[in-house]
Amino acid sequence: MNTTDPYESLRKELNKIGTWPQVYMFKFIIPADNKRIALVESKFTDESVKTRQESTNGKYISITVKEVMLSADAIIEKYKEMGEIEGLMAF
Repeated sequence: MNTTDPYESLRKELNKIGTWPQVYMFKFIIPADNKRIALVESKFTDESVKTRQESTNGKYISITVKEVMLSADAIIEKYKEMGEIEGLMAF
């Protein structure tokens, strides 16, 4: 049975990039659905900077969010939380 943490390599990379807290950029792609867009944006604070870009055919929306994060673990927890949103792809 494989019990390794699937986020361990991300955690190591994040811990190499500097001291905390720092601004981190999340990027997500979701189907163009107002309910899902609102759900993604609601997971971040009002102080975060959010931008959207519609795909050429209008079927998808790219959402970029820049937010101050306190640690690598906080970023990983956010990715886990976002993973519960149906149809969301994280980059």
